[in-house]
Amino acid sequence: MSRQQVHSSLQPFFLSLVITGLYIALIILVFYTIGFPLSVFSTIIGSFVVAAGLALSGTFQNFAGGILILLLKPFDLDDSIVAQGQEGKVISIQIFYTVLLTADNKTVIIPNGKLFNEVIVNVTREGKRRLDFDVKLAYAADIDKAKQVMLDAIKSTKNVLTTPAVRVGLIGLDSDSIRITVNVWVEPAYFLDVKIALMEKIIKDLGAAGINFPKPG
Repeated sequence: MSRQQVHSSLQPFFLSLVITGLYIALIILVFYTIGFPLSVFSTIIGSFVVAAGLALSGTFQNFAGGILILLLKPFDLDDSIVAQGQEGKVISIQIFYTVLLTADNKTVIIPNGKLFNEVIVNVTREGKRRLDFDVKLAYAADIDKAKQVMLDAIKSTKNVLTTPAVRVGLIGLDSDSIRITVNVWVEPAYFLDVKIALMEKIIKDLGAAGINFPKPG
């Protein structure tokens, strides 16, 4: 990771941290200016900290989670992740929470404590992602012909990577059909586009080639 990327990740976090610190300093300065005894103020602050610590334990966990996220880097800005039942691109790492933008343009705010302590799936870090789906065919279908039609469809679809190798083959036998699996690799940014384009092309090309699909039950 470049120094510029690290700086971009840290900037919103430390900005929110500095703002919080300035608010605290302002409160202390106001009390000092009006002549409030600092010793009494320190006692009040100490009591407040204890009470706040009990009431805001979740907030402190979120703060600690934010620190650990920045140190251990399970993800970076602009990575796409799956966490807490949500999938989206990381657009901001704040002092208490992380912000995701979903594919349908929804903003998701996840507390850092929960985020760091649960499973995080980073779908972009490796630079490529495998796209898997099955196609059901009738038992009477010519399997070899169907596989060749699928391979030709894959070759003519944009943004499908040539390595690792494409895999097309029989993977299951159901009561009314056979299942052919398709495994191709794509860059994460093109995952959904390739999935839609490839599935449509395979179905159309199989139909045009006279390959039989199972009849509706």
